[in-house]
Amino acid sequence: MYRYGRGVRFLSSASTAKRINWDPAVDLKLNHPSLILLEKCNSRTQFKQILGHMMRNNLVGQTFPMSRLLFFSAVSHPENLELAILLFNHFTPYPNLYIFNTMILGFSFSNEKAFSIYSSMLQNGTYPGRQTFLYLLQTTKSVAEVKQIHCHALVFGLLSKEEYLQNSLIKRYIDNGCFECARQLFDKMSEPNVVAYNTMIVGLANVGNILGVLKLFHDMRSHGLEPDDFTMVGLLLLCGQLGETKLGKSVHAQIEKSIGSSNLILYNALLDMYVKCNELKLARKVFDGPMEKDTVSWNTIIAGYAKVGELELACDLFNQIPTRDIVSWNSLISGYAQNGDYVTVKCLFTRMFAENVKPDMVTIINLISAVAEMGALDQGRWIHGLAVKMLTKIEAFSGSALIDMYCKCGSIERAFVIFNQIPEKDVTTWTTMITGFAFHGCGNKALELFSVMQTETKPNDVTLVSVLAACSHSGLVDEGLKIFSSMKKRYTIEPGVEHYGCLVDLLCRSGRLLDAIGVIEKMPMEPSRSIWGAVLSACRMHRNMELAERALMELLKLEPEKEGGYILLSNVYATCGRWSYSDSIREVMNSRGVKKIAGCSSVAVDGMVHDFTASNKQHPRWMEICSILSFLTSEMRLEANIPSKAHLATT
Repeated sequence: MYRYGRGVRFLSSASTAKRINWDPAVDLKLNHPSLILLEKCNSRTQFKQILGHMMRNNLVGQTFPMSRLLFFSAVSHPENLELAILLFNHFTPYPNLYIFNTMILGFSFSNEKAFSIYSSMLQNGTYPGRQTFLYLLQTTKSVAEVKQIHCHALVFGLLSKEEYLQNSLIKRYIDNGCFECARQLFDKMSEPNVVAYNTMIVGLANVGNILGVLKLFHDMRSHGLEPDDFTMVGLLLLCGQLGETKLGKSVHAQIEKSIGSSNLILYNALLDMYVKCNELKLARKVFDGPMEKDTVSWNTIIAGYAKVGELELACDLFNQIPTRDIVSWNSLISGYAQNGDYVTVKCLFTRMFAENVKPDMVTIINLISAVAEMGALDQGRWIHGLAVKMLTKIEAFSGSALIDMYCKCGSIERAFVIFNQIPEKDVTTWTTMITGFAFHGCGNKALELFSVMQTETKPNDVTLVSVLAACSHSGLVDEGLKIFSSMKKRYTIEPGVEHYGCLVDLLCRSGRLLDAIGVIEKMPMEPSRSIWGAVLSACRMHRNMELAERALMELLKLEPEKEGGYILLSNVYATCGRWSYSDSIREVMNSRGVKKIAGCSSVAVDGMVHDFTASNKQHPRWMEICSILSFLTSEMRLEANIPSKAHLATT
């Protein structure tokens, strides 16, 4: 921010009456009603009129009137910020600390401009105060900027005696992900107060650091500080994120014992904790308590029931809620979308419009997810058109959802068009497109895209799972082995069980079963069910009964009640012509009470999903379906019996 000189050129000429000195104790009450009018001002036009009146009375340029004008235009009504800049640069020759703080607060959206004002303040010889640093902290976007403010606060001797400033610095360090700096500042505090402990507890709870949170809580109690509502909110947040029901119940008991759950924020945090721990009975017990509920309370319990598939209960509560907001609708729509009930999702969406509730990005994402699971391309195109209409632009988050939907609906070409239209792609966008190519068998395209990705962003562990899956599905053995071996060195990613699973699947599909077993034996973790399942499937393809028997034994150790392993081994024996062995496996399944889940397929017609289960004849149009199948079968037989023209020509 540049200041153009210290002098002020007033609208009045030199011959005008002598300059009026502002005495707020007298003039505000008797002679100058301008500031009283300014306090009541509510439009830009009125502000300009008052400004003109103050200029005619030579009040512009005097410190107190200017402070009120700047506060109005820069803070109270920020749409007039350009007028505040003009007044500050040209009509404020003697700015004080309050005026500088006001301008810094006005530029809270721009750290560059706020720091420029601060630099001008230091050049002016004005010492910063506590509010100066608090307003500057609001603009920070990086740890380096927070550290600069921290250093200046130390230099000016404000940090040691300002607990509020210390707590604010701790919070900004945490918000920017620098827990080490936050902890160092916290440890240097002579006597940390409850607010400092709460800030640290909530920050560590957000990242799931259970040991750090419990240690701070213990230290807090040992120093004679009683936890308040916000302390308990931090503990409940931790329990909910980690699914620690037992610890959550202990916190609940502590709340009831010491402070009670009379605070609505604490009550909602308690409700949210039980919902995240999938303890819906306890959550409902808290919800049905005597505490007055707000919209957040209703939305939390509705989302909880919707998440676990209790859609009737969620719908009943939704119909009882006094005031619905967009979160209420999204919670219910999300539940039905996860359940694959696209018809109800669409009905709820239509009902939203009827009640004048404007959908947001979460609503659109839920619709896209529902269509993706159904695999209905026509409905997907409709949702895509709606997304383009409702959202200002298709960015990385919504674009990734659209890419996933088109891939699952079978239109990989359209997915790639969407991918190329996203201006700023994140790692999820790249990974989603690579995954789409992988499962459509386009391994070379997946590898080409992966190569381009590395020039723009760093892949994560999920990206490498998708790349290895692409190699596996396309038979690119050498490329897959090369990528796996370079994971740790080139991408600094330690291979996990998913990566080993893809590698084993890659080797099994290419017939290198012994190499696959060698990888399993050298894995640093226990192989998963899917890894032994991949070996068992490959044994059927390559007729390896001995290895199939070993794979089944390992598979049964992990999941003895699952039928998949038995079925695969039975199929291996059948493929090798060992029918007696195949039948014996079926008998073992019966003796152990393991039942094969009936196969199921589905087809979407006009937005309605029709499920067909093996040996089930309960579909309402079963007779019509059988008639059509019989007709098609006879037509195919007739076609097979008619000699072709080429055959007739040779006879």
